[in-house]
Amino acid sequence: VQLQASGGGLVQAGDSLRLSCEASGQTLDDYAMGWFRQAPGKEREFVARINANLDSTYYSDSVKGRFTVSRDNTKNAVNLQMNSLKPEDTANYYCAADMSVFRLYIGRPEYWGQGTQVTVSS
Repeated sequence: VQLQASGGGLVQAGDSLRLSCEASGQTLDDYAMGWFRQAPGKEREFVARINANLDSTYYSDSVKGRFTVSRDNTKNAVNLQMNSLKPEDTANYYCAADMSVFRLYIGRPEYWGQGTQVTVSS
């Protein structure tokens, strides 16, 4: 399975971005999918996840109310709508997938995508 993330870029504080991550090689309908980020000099941190049944989402406190995670199983993809971006959101964003919501949440997913850089200027 390969996860291909896209949509990153350079924006100003208050702007919005939409990240997408498409999976190839296997259907991930039964997998929880989510996003992590890693800023320079910091550890990778959990951002958001959505479970396989699309009936449960979970966010880190730092993005709750500003970011929305969704998935399109017809495209084998997970998206992250990021609104009201702040300079502290600057990081490399990674998508991930695992059949276990817990393993995904603790950062031990079966599959990782490559990162897409998000830079928010003040």
